[in-house]
Amino acid sequence: MGQLTSKPNSNDWPARWACVRERLRKELGDPIFDAWIAPLSLESWDKDELKIGAAKPFVRNWVANHYIARIERAFRAEGLEPAALNVVVTAPSSAVATGVSKEPVQIPPAPPPMTTAMAASNVAYMPHVSPDSAAASMQGLWSRMLHPQQTFDSFIPGSENEFGHGAARAFAEGRGGDIPLLYIHGGFGYGKTHLLNAAALEFRKRSKKVLFLRAEDFMRHFLGALYRKDTLAFKEELRSADVLIIDDLQHICRSTATASEFLYTVNALADLRRRVVIAADRAPAALEGLGADVKSRIMGGLVIQLGKPDLETRLSILRHRAAEFSKLRPEVKIPDDVLVRISELEDASPREMIAIFTKLATYADLTKKPVTIDMAEEAVGLRMTGGLSPKTSIEDIQKKTAEFYKLDVRDFHSPQRARRVARPRQVAMYLARKLTTRSLPEIGRRFGGRDHTTVLHACRRIEALCGEDPLFKQEVDFLSQMLSKIN
Repeated sequence: MGQLTSKPNSNDWPARWACVRERLRKELGDPIFDAWIAPLSLESWDKDELKIGAAKPFVRNWVANHYIARIERAFRAEGLEPAALNVVVTAPSSAVATGVSKEPVQIPPAPPPMTTAMAASNVAYMPHVSPDSAAASMQGLWSRMLHPQQTFDSFIPGSENEFGHGAARAFAEGRGGDIPLLYIHGGFGYGKTHLLNAAALEFRKRSKKVLFLRAEDFMRHFLGALYRKDTLAFKEELRSADVLIIDDLQHICRSTATASEFLYTVNALADLRRRVVIAADRAPAALEGLGADVKSRIMGGLVIQLGKPDLETRLSILRHRAAEFSKLRPEVKIPDDVLVRISELEDASPREMIAIFTKLATYADLTKKPVTIDMAEEAVGLRMTGGLSPKTSIEDIQKKTAEFYKLDVRDFHSPQRARRVARPRQVAMYLARKLTTRSLPEIGRRFGGRDHTTVLHACRRIEALCGEDPLFKQEVDFLSQMLSKIN
């Protein structure tokens, strides 16, 4: 720990400790202060040796490794320099709440539930949570059910994803050496969640304790723990896992406090030689909102990219799904030429192709009609033989719309609500729904992870404006015609 030499009046320590805590709150921000500094107590100050108490060994180790220098600087700033400063584990009866165990000191009141840092991170106010429901919330971390059919064997990688599939399997089977972290990135519907599920099944087969969370779940539980002032329980619950799996990491980037907590978790699990598996829609370097320390930690692991399947792989995926469906409904047959035509939708992801197949198979099962190309067009609206070009993509729509309104495509992904950005974003969402087969949730995800209700509102708003403003309707029609000609 730190070694300092001057000898201040020992009677100053308790009062100055309160000032030090307030100084650290301002330096570190409320979320970090509440998580690591607030639980500390001033245990003793005999013979110029200062002892700071932590309720649990994990907290003691983390503070000693990451915040001891800041605490020393804060004492210096208050004009006091202990000869020695140590962080120790205290008995349960220590007065952690007041921050001082020997003498009563007036400590500034705890911040309100909605702290400034949380507000800056677009965190919603959370309702009162009782102790019983708090315990249930911690238990709810482990409630995700795995899909038994999404295994490594059922994943059809093709030549473009053969390495990614093999690397993920080797990591889950324990053949990854000392690599603590696996990061999988790729487009929507390319199979990231399938591989995460497969990895979780494999880890559990090896008797590992697996915690599988979406990024939204991680954020919700962490912010709930912040509100309850129970972040230690949340941290310990995470660190009790042998394997932590996080899906859609890009959504964590919206909250600075959550991103910081995620880094602490990954670092702690790495120190404990545990495993972390992450999936996101972009490479680590492209994760906006995450600090260089988080990106560095991720890139220090095994990073694999899932690419877009080629025609042969897409057809293999559909044939595999058709065979699986036939086991459940032997009377339903999807001709191979229909599967070939679906696989030719180059802009469709594997997930979207499977959705199209499922619609066709269900339609055939309910109507008892044979499946044909014409029936596929009528039932699903694929327009395989003409009309809308299947190559019109959301990326094309965003690019052309941004160019038309003299914006950057990144503006459509940002949280900006200024009219000059919001209205063109709504136009792009409207065109994405009109010119592609994408679902509302999928369109929302492509526009910065927005909710499907936001997309629906945008579409209705643009339709209303087109009816009210002929000039605006001309703009939208011009963009629609231009995009329809993309080949």
